[in-house]
Amino acid sequence: MTGDVLRVQGVGKCYATYTSNLSRFAKWFGLSGRPATEFWASRNISFDLKAGQAVALIGQNGAGKSTLLKLITGTVRPSEGKIEVGGHVSAILELGLGFNAELTGRENVYNSGGMLGYRHHELAEFMPSIEEFAEIDEYFDKPVRTYSSGMQARLAFALATASRPDLLIVDEVLSVGDSYFQHKSFNRIREFKAAGTAILVVTHSMGDVREICDRVLLIENGEVLRDGLPDEVIDYYNALIASRTNANLTIEQKRADNGWLVSRSGTGEANIAQISLHDAETEELISTARVNQALRLRIEIDVNEPIPRLVLGVMIRDRTGHVVWGTNTWHTGQTEEDLVAGEKLVFEVVFDCALGPGSYSISPALVSSSTHLDDNFEWSDNLLVFDVVNFDQTFFLGTSSLNANFNVQRSQLKP
Repeated sequence: MTGDVLRVQGVGKCYATYTSNLSRFAKWFGLSGRPATEFWASRNISFDLKAGQAVALIGQNGAGKSTLLKLITGTVRPSEGKIEVGGHVSAILELGLGFNAELTGRENVYNSGGMLGYRHHELAEFMPSIEEFAEIDEYFDKPVRTYSSGMQARLAFALATASRPDLLIVDEVLSVGDSYFQHKSFNRIREFKAAGTAILVVTHSMGDVREICDRVLLIENGEVLRDGLPDEVIDYYNALIASRTNANLTIEQKRADNGWLVSRSGTGEANIAQISLHDAETEELISTARVNQALRLRIEIDVNEPIPRLVLGVMIRDRTGHVVWGTNTWHTGQTEEDLVAGEKLVFEVVFDCALGPGSYSISPALVSSSTHLDDNFEWSDNLLVFDVVNFDQTFFLGTSSLNANFNVQRSQLKP
């Protein structure tokens, strides 16, 4: 395992049912007992994870993500393949897993911490930092049965990260609870990753995946359907979800010379013929905009087949994939109806470039309602890319140019 914290090779897990106990016993002893049915929760999965890397497992519920994590942690034994883990592993697989509801939070730290491999004196040393990080105050010494799901998540995460592991595995638990603790937990994950911890995470938060992960595996029916960079796999997954209700939908992905991945999907009843960004006053084509410059986005659309209703959506994302703004004509009350083949439409969006310096992409979508899950005529991620520079505005950080000023008041202290 040179350089690898985790190595998964051809792993699969099969759950079998038998016609009789005799057949089951025969199978246990290597005889010819044959199962009546077989269900492969995982099959043919292989990947490596090195120190300081973060990998996300994404996919729909029931795809096999949690089963794979249980195989890696040893909770479940694989039916085939091999798993090698190097170093100390800390895992949060289920909310409150291993907690005794009648014990207090403090008592559960000792009880569950021992199951994680910590000694009693180590847990005693960690206890103040665990209590501080969990921030559940007097509930730390009350029975866990009195905890909310968010409080259980706080305690579980604080215990699992009491010391920096070589491999940290997190399964959806951070989606429970308040946004403050989610932010705090991901800060700790980022710190661990920077210090060399390998991270394996299951989450439905694609923003978190784009931010912390180096690689994403899309799991479908227990197998790896896609394995690659976060933007590639996430954009493909979003298009795949739409294809569930759009039988004729096609998906194409191509990485442009500027490094941005363009993902296009759709059924083709309408398509985006042209997209361009202009100065709102001079109509000059823009590839680099100034902070607070007035801009005009022009999108030209060809209608190829009759469409009862057409909605245009526009989304702006930063270089890390986070959405900084988005809306569609469904929400603005500007849907176009009863379109016929051969029609052409031109949409324009005028806006002030209230963005921070950096690189941004525009993703347009042609749908029939407020979502692309009903009809996806065309969805193109990162179809237009532009840069923003700050020439003449006060220096600031971030992706938003707020119209903010400092007000200062001074007064003389009375003797």
